Amino acid sequence: MIDSLHLQPIAVVRSAFKEKFGIPRQPGLANSIISTIELLPEFSSAEAVRGLEQASHIWLIFVFSECVDKGWSTLVRPPRLGGNKKLGVFATRSPFRPNPLGLSPVKLEAVRVEGNKVFLDVRGADLLDGTPILDIKPYLPYSDVIDNAEFAVADKIEKLDLPVVFSPEAKTVCQLYEQNSGSSLTEQICDILSCDPRPAYKKNDSERIYGVKLHNFDIRWQITNDHIYVESIISTGT
Repeated sequence: MIDSLHLQPIAVVRSAFKEKFGIPRQPGLANSIISTIELLPEFSSAEAVRGLEQASHIWLIFVFSECVDKGWSTLVRPPRLGGNKKLGVFATRSPFRPNPLGLSPVKLEAVRVEGNKVFLDVRGADLLDGTPILDIKPYLPYSDVIDNAEFAVADKIEKLDLPVVFSPEAKTVCQLYEQNSGSSLTEQICDILSCDPRPAYKKNDSERIYGVKLHNFDIRWQITNDHIYVESIISTGT
């Protein structure tokens, strides 16, 4: 039996998510956001990704790098259950695991080879900027989809069905971003806030204003009973 393994990252994530708060709790919930997987020099070879462009989706095996030194527990409180009910760690996708490994399926938008560097542009990743990637595998539709699979704890996507309202100042920032980048900051913010990043125990506080970092912006927002309100979008300059 193997007592221990040494795993070497093969790539790193370049993502709009600069902190854990606000990242969708599962992949595929913020499909307006494109992240880039940058292969590390030792593995950055066009030959290593030959044929991968034929895959519409890929699996990313990664390290919950922010949780490596935080330990683990046999029981955790999944946000899906309101943070009040405990489940065994292996019955959840909690990042606080004996081995802090995660697995995400993402849509592969492009394979780019630029000189001696290889980049994979992906859509729908739920990964923090700088996350180490341990492996990349093609998604196989004939075997990776199980039509009759069930898990009663999480049997459907949970997103808020509320309109997102932007202040005039926030709208202006979004318009300028779209003009300069060609991508919609409005859509990205709507995707993230519809996933309701709030801690479960604070969801009854409709007066509280939260902040989430996306790209180089600090976004201030609140959720009431009838809408999501984006109060301000401030550039952090980093």
